[in-house]
Amino acid sequence: MTCLIVEGGGFKTGFTSGVLDALQIAGYRDFDMCLGVSGGSITASYFLSHQYRQCLSAIKLLAKDKMFTQFTRTFGEAGYMDIDYLKSIAEQRVPLDLDKALMTMKDTKVHFVATDRGTGKPAYLTPNKQNWFDILIASSTLPFVTKGKHKINGVEYFDGGWSDPLPAKWAYEQGAKKILVVRTAPAERKTTQSLADYFGSYFYNDNLHLQNAFANCHLLYNDAVEFLLNPPKDVVIEQIAPIKELKSTTYTYTNKTIMSDYRYGLDKGLYYLGGKREQA
Repeated sequence: MTCLIVEGGGFKTGFTSGVLDALQIAGYRDFDMCLGVSGGSITASYFLSHQYRQCLSAIKLLAKDKMFTQFTRTFGEAGYMDIDYLKSIAEQRVPLDLDKALMTMKDTKVHFVATDRGTGKPAYLTPNKQNWFDILIASSTLPFVTKGKHKINGVEYFDGGWSDPLPAKWAYEQGAKKILVVRTAPAERKTTQSLADYFGSYFYNDNLHLQNAFANCHLLYNDAVEFLLNPPKDVVIEQIAPIKELKSTTYTYTNKTIMSDYRYGLDKGLYYLGGKREQA
């Protein structure tokens, strides 16, 4: 079984959209499974719906729209970034072709990773026509930056990056023998606990599951990177990743940095495909 994994990264996913557009141009979509995490779920959705450059259009719209980011909401219920605004983008302004994406799902299993607030564990959610946008929001809801939680069928979720940021091991456990991971960080880069995670581990000290999720997410990430670099012998893992840090960050960006990252991703995707042609 072949699997495509799309890492999150907020506005760094401009790079991701370039990579996936390169694959789309070449008609390279030979995957039995697709996993998206956080912002990677959004870029994966436009890839699954065969919509060339539409994810880039959605990212650029969000970047320039004053409704999406407002400092006055930072301590309010919606948060600095209004994650629910994504739905209006994907439904109305840059419509996601759900019918096409659902057609793709006839041959490709799709899961988007979110974190269950009740347990702190990853949830591998399968989208359908009724819940697709809700799952995208749940997978992408960043604590302290957005509203921090989204409810589906009575269960509260937040960003999947806190529980399984690079779900290659899970894909392997499901039977994947060939995995392509589209990254938003250099392939060998590991991390330390961020200030937000350190704050979160204290802020949620009345909830052991959430406290552990924030205290340990950098360890989970580093373990996942180690799995990618040293996988079991019966699985092939490839990565398309930037060589150095991207111009945009998760939260900071300009139209210029987004376009620079997109073109870089497009180049990296075409370079990957060139290697495939040489092997053939």
